[in-house]
Amino acid sequence: MNQASAPAPDIAPGMVRLLAVSAGLIVASLYYSQTLVGPIAAATGLSEGAAGLIVTLTQIGYALGLFFIVPLGDLVENRRLVFVLLLGTALALAAAAFSDRAWLFLASSLGIGLGSVAAQVLVPFAAHLSREETRGHTVGRVVSGLLLGIMLARPAASLVADHAGWHSVFGAAALIVLLLAFVLRSRLPQRRPSSPLSYWSLIASLRHLFATTPALRRRAAYQAAMFGCFSLFWTVTPMMLAGPAFHLSQTGIAVFALVGMAGAVASPFAGKLADRGLTLPATACALLLAIGGFALPLFAPASRDLALALLVLAAIVIDMGVAANMVLGQRTIFALAAEVRGRLNGIYFSLFFVGGALGSAAGSWVYAQYGWHATLLLGMALPGAALLYWISEYLASTRAQRKTA
Repeated sequence: MNQASAPAPDIAPGMVRLLAVSAGLIVASLYYSQTLVGPIAAATGLSEGAAGLIVTLTQIGYALGLFFIVPLGDLVENRRLVFVLLLGTALALAAAAFSDRAWLFLASSLGIGLGSVAAQVLVPFAAHLSREETRGHTVGRVVSGLLLGIMLARPAASLVADHAGWHSVFGAAALIVLLLAFVLRSRLPQRRPSSPLSYWSLIASLRHLFATTPALRRRAAYQAAMFGCFSLFWTVTPMMLAGPAFHLSQTGIAVFALVGMAGAVASPFAGKLADRGLTLPATACALLLAIGGFALPLFAPASRDLALALLVLAAIVIDMGVAANMVLGQRTIFALAAEVRGRLNGIYFSLFFVGGALGSAAGSWVYAQYGWHATLLLGMALPGAALLYWISEYLASTRAQRKTA
C-alpha cells in the first residue's frame, strides 16, 4: 500500500484525554457561582431579588458566545481562538475573585460565560482530528470530560468556599484556566479552516443551517428536553436534600453530587454505539433512562436511608441518559459537512441550553407550588415528550427501510 492510499492517522489517546480534561475545566467556570449565590450577594451588596443575576448573566454570556464566537471555529485558526478565549476567561475569573462591588462581579460573570465557549471549540476540534469510524467514541470521551466538569463544579465550589471563602474559588479557577491556555497553545495542532465567508456572512448562515438541517433540529429538540430535565433535577434536588426529609448539610449535598456524576461514564459507550450505526435505538434507551430515573423516587420507601440511596441511583441514571443523548446528538451533527461543524455545534448547544434554563425555572416553580412529586412528574414529562418525537423518527426510518428492501 502506498503512502497516498494509507488511512489518515487517528487522534492519539493522550490528545483525547487532554481535550476531555480541558473541556471539563473550562465549562466548570460556568457553574462555580451557582452554589455560592448567597455569600456572593452578601459580599457585593446585591439584593435578594437581584442575586439571580449572578447565574443569569453567566448563562447569557455563554449563549451569546455560542451564537457569535463558536462559529468562528469555521473561520479562524482554532488553536489561536481557544488561546484568546481562555486568556479572556482567566481575566474575567480574576476580576470575579477580587470583586467587592455588584457591578464588577456581574460584568465578570458575563465575561466568564463568553470565554467559556472555548469548550465548544474543542469538541468539534476533537471530531476533526478523529477518523470517521472512531469519531463517536472520541467525541463521547471529550463530552464525558465536559459533563464531569459540570457535575464537579458545584460540589467543588461549595467545599472550597467552606474552607477558604468564595473569593478563593474564582482565584484558583483563574490560575487553572491561565495555565490551561498555555498548555493547549503548546500541545494542540494548528487547524486553519478554509471557509470563504466573512464573519457576518458566517453568522447570517446560522439561520439557513438550522432551516435546512433536519438532523440538527431533531437532535437539538431531544437534547433540549434532556438538558431541561437534567437542570430541573439538579436545581430542585439540593433543596429537597436540605429540607426536612433528609436534613443534609452543604457538604452532604456536595458528596451526593459527586456520587451522581458517575452517570457521565455513559458518554464513551454511547459514542461507540453511534459509530456502529445504532444511534436510533440508543437514543430511545437514553430517553427511557431519564424517564426511569425520575420515576424511581416516586416509589421511595419510608426509610430515610433507603430513600436517599434510591435518589442517588436516580441521579446516576438520569445523568447517564443525558450524557449518552448529548454524545449521540453531537455524533450525528459532526457526521455532516466538516466545514460547518463549529456552527452546527454552536446552534446545537445554544438551543439545548435554552431547554436547560426553562427546565430549571419550571422545576423551581413547580416544586414551590406543588411539591416534590409534582416536580418528578414534570421531570418525566420532558424526556417523555422527546420519546414521542423519537417515535416519528423511528416510523420514518422503518418506512425508508421498507422502500429500499
